[in-house]
Amino acid sequence: MRKLSSLASRVAPEIQNLAETIKSSKKPKIPRDSKLKRHENIGQNSKPSSTGKLEFKDSNFGSISIPNTHISAGEQRLNAKPIDHHHLAEILSSKDWYLLLNHEFNAQRVNLNSQIVVSILQNQENALCALRFYVWLSSFSASVANNQSIRSALSNGLYRKGPVLLSAELIQDIRNSGCRVNEDLLCALIGSWGRLGLANYCSEVFEQVSYLGIVPSTRLYNAVIDGLVKSNSLDLAYLKFQQMEVDNCIRDRFTYNILIHGVCKAGVVDEALRLVKQMEGLGYSPNVFTYTILLDGYFNSKRIDEAFRLLERMKARNVKPNDATYRSLINGVFRSVPPLEAFELLSRWVNKEPNLPRVVYDSIVYCLCNNSLSKHTAAFFRTADEKGYVPDSSISNIAMTCLIKGLDLEETCRIFENFVKRGVKVDLSTCLALVEVLFKSSREGKGNQYLTWIVQEGLVTNVFAYNMVIDCFCKAKMMDRAIETLGVMSKRDVFTFSSIIDVLCHVNQITDAFDCFLEMVEWGITPNAITYNSLIRSLCISGDIFKAMKLLKKMQIDGIRPDIYTFNALIQNYCKINKIDKAQRLLVSMLSLNLHPDNFTYIAFINALCESGRFVEAKDLFTSMEANGCRPDAYTCNSFIDALVKSGRFEEAQDVWLKYKEKGMKLKPMPVNSGALCLYPDAYTCNSFMDASVESIGFQEAQDVLLKFKEKGMALKLTPVWCGTLAG
Repeated sequence: MRKLSSLASRVAPEIQNLAETIKSSKKPKIPRDSKLKRHENIGQNSKPSSTGKLEFKDSNFGSISIPNTHISAGEQRLNAKPIDHHHLAEILSSKDWYLLLNHEFNAQRVNLNSQIVVSILQNQENALCALRFYVWLSSFSASVANNQSIRSALSNGLYRKGPVLLSAELIQDIRNSGCRVNEDLLCALIGSWGRLGLANYCSEVFEQVSYLGIVPSTRLYNAVIDGLVKSNSLDLAYLKFQQMEVDNCIRDRFTYNILIHGVCKAGVVDEALRLVKQMEGLGYSPNVFTYTILLDGYFNSKRIDEAFRLLERMKARNVKPNDATYRSLINGVFRSVPPLEAFELLSRWVNKEPNLPRVVYDSIVYCLCNNSLSKHTAAFFRTADEKGYVPDSSISNIAMTCLIKGLDLEETCRIFENFVKRGVKVDLSTCLALVEVLFKSSREGKGNQYLTWIVQEGLVTNVFAYNMVIDCFCKAKMMDRAIETLGVMSKRDVFTFSSIIDVLCHVNQITDAFDCFLEMVEWGITPNAITYNSLIRSLCISGDIFKAMKLLKKMQIDGIRPDIYTFNALIQNYCKINKIDKAQRLLVSMLSLNLHPDNFTYIAFINALCESGRFVEAKDLFTSMEANGCRPDAYTCNSFIDALVKSGRFEEAQDVWLKYKEKGMKLKPMPVNSGALCLYPDAYTCNSFMDASVESIGFQEAQDVLLKFKEKGMALKLTPVWCGTLAG
């Protein structure tokens, strides 16, 4: 590899000296001279150089002792006998599911604890199987079945894979197993129906619970009211709320909180306040959940000042806001007013409130970043820093991503360095994004400084991390550094090579890209479809379609399945050189692999057919797109309309324009004046129309259009013919 070998040979001398003294543990499978100078004896522990290059130090692996971690007997059994979810699903789908489950447990094939039960419930594709397993569990170990995490897993499974209806067959199936539908199971079913919007079914089943031997209780009423609220049936929820007295069921704080949540969600805060007073009259003081629900209600009805007064009332009553309360407050402000106004309002509140928890600052930063307010995020960090706020890893990564995109680079670097100084753990991907921007803005010194810090912090320790570093260099178009990093890696994978090959192809260094491809094969790494697509696309762009087709055949011989991107690159190239028949043969091959054409496939054929004068075929192909499951996009429609206009087919072009304009598609103006349709052409449209007029209608009409729009100040092109005519 001419280019790559010369770059690899310029690796730092410290690395070359180290490579001569340490023996490698991994070598390429094919014994031939490498085009990239391999540092075979380099360990994965790295150290930085003063230039930010990746260098490595020796690791004495013999001196590392692995601590003996205590493993309980139950955990050993779990590790020895992993759960076979497919086998359990077969058992639960069978007629004798209850007996078979008992046999599995007695044979110690199923070890019961809450984690395993949750895993089993979550991995059932059929909601009925999850229900059956819970029925069996309730009879076998009621204490385990009552675990809240297990109940939540069951409810989520019934909702996501449901609905499971309480039919006579299901009730009989449960009774045949010696079990019954109990209150816990019924509450889970009602909860899933409510989330699925089956409000009437919830109500109907509840009216018939006596046939199941279940007496209505406060808990069951709460489940029904909650389900009705979640399905937006407040009228039915109120009906059940009133019915509780008839069944001698006492309303508790949960009952009121559920109903208050329903009316607050609807924005009827005054009714929610009436319910709160009623609740207090029964001796139930509002708790933190009640106040959090009311906060949401105030923001839903845009009553921001009252929401802040409610927060003061909580403090006066010694009800401490929790994380959910603060999140509701901050998200509610951003939801109720424009982002800039929300920032000003919350900044004033933060400044006058002492000892706010970190969740407040985290939520404000998240909302600012979510609205792409990078300057305001930086300003808030300055204020928060004075109050001792230190963001966690997730918030710092979100913030840095926002700042990198929209803030002054110097200010972004200052904030990043402050994070590092305060001990904030920033992810490798975020750090490299900043390094990439620095390299692209010609601040290589600062980028090297941060890269040195990245290596010192031990963030580059495996192949995945090295791939990210290489990708950073590639995106910054620093191929020398990318290849140098590749040269010092003791382990490589397909993504390592694919990143470099893709960038080499983009910068039109095709020879070097193929040298890297051969090096990849030498290392025993099988190229994937992405690798082949980069090379095929590059060959097509350079016009070497013969070599691109050879590479496609090699790809198929190697067992790599071509995808839509592979075929599109080849089809577009054949259409560009007007070899439509060969492009059609590729389309047949693509369809045989069950790959469906997309807009790029269609527009390649449509443009080629139009340029060949085969407009009828082009129109038929265009109209068949939606029937074949591919909706034309704006680029496809505009291209086809332009082709029709250039050929003088104005009515057909107008029909297409009107059809997709009515569907809400943003299209370029049409060069047509037609009755009630008044459209305003741009310079591009006028030029296209004049070219078509000269060819199909007449020179005089085209000249009239030119003069008309030149008088309006439109910049139109002037060919030598036009210039001569106008001068005359």
